[in-house]
Amino acid sequence: MLLIFPSIEISRECCLEVVQGVPGSERIYSIDPVKMAILWRGENAKTLHIVDRDGLGEGKVVNKDIIRKLVQAVDIPVQVGGGLRSREEIKSVLDLGVYRVIVGTAAIENPGLVESLIREFGTRKIAINVEVCDGKVVAQRGRQLTDVTPLEHALQMKRIGVSRIVYAEFLSDGTYAPLPYESLRELALKTDIRCTAGSGVTSYKDLLRLQELEKFGVDSVIIGKPLYENKFPCQSLWRLNEIELTDLGPTRRM
Repeated sequence: MLLIFPSIEISRECCLEVVQGVPGSERIYSIDPVKMAILWRGENAKTLHIVDRDGLGEGKVVNKDIIRKLVQAVDIPVQVGGGLRSREEIKSVLDLGVYRVIVGTAAIENPGLVESLIREFGTRKIAINVEVCDGKVVAQRGRQLTDVTPLEHALQMKRIGVSRIVYAEFLSDGTYAPLPYESLRELALKTDIRCTAGSGVTSYKDLLRLQELEKFGVDSVIIGKPLYENKFPCQSLWRLNEIELTDLGPTRRM
């Protein structure tokens, strides 16, 4: 069974997406990232993916206080990405109680850093974000182009000890491409690295198709906007149930 990471993107201390509920349930939801984490945990999320959007441009994590509160508020592993380009920044985030950090640009510009991080913190604590446009790896959220293919990059990362890749494909206009099924299949088969689909799942049908790749090592998926827009059948039941709730259940830690 695929592990699903609900994605929470933080900017200016707010969650960039707000769950769209059925009429009458809107009061349940908040742009507070911590409350959003509690909501997803209350709906049985087993883990969470956090993106510090402010950190992407700064080259450092900006919302550490919120991430700390978020980690303390839920009883599940949390992984964090966004602006992690130095050993000091990565250690400071792991010290918040984060289970795993996602490194993107730094892995392209400084593979030696990734190797040293794995030696210091262990392979389970460090994953690599591989973003691709037109068949080539990109950095800095697409602003920096390379001549490296995703397979070449993944194999290099494997040689230095990386055991997990988060893979996403973008179109030339900067939007996410449809589910990169064949690319994920190739990466998993040719590298023997565990893969997380970082983009492309927009519906239940996409999830079913992605499930076919689990036997090859694609074992998880990050989902953002489609979850917030209730694109999956079970979510209508959650929304209806939550109309009557005054508390989000035993996982609440605020």
